[in-house]
Amino acid sequence: MNMTKQTEVKIMSKQELVEKMAEKAGLTKADAARALDAFMASITEALKSGDKVSLVGFGTFATSERPAREGRNPRTGETVKIAARTAVTFKAGSKLKEAVNK
Repeated sequence: MNMTKQTEVKIMSKQELVEKMAEKAGLTKADAARALDAFMASITEALKSGDKVSLVGFGTFATSERPAREGRNPRTGETVKIAARTAVTFKAGSKLKEAVNK
């Protein structure tokens, strides 16, 4: 019998991340929240303009173009058109991979 062990995954909220950032950087929560918002806005702007964002050791944010294609509705089997889109990708850097696997 093949039984898989189920583990509970905790999802960190933005507020929890702000609290951790404030604690680790010695900032107020308000300053940490502004820094996180600025970080996310900067990454978003760069990706929207087609740039990659590489944080050495942490990872690289990039985009890739997904062409339009035909898919199937699994319930009805009906063919549906899936529009072309730009997908966001993240490739973890070596230091992040090492830290997670310790």
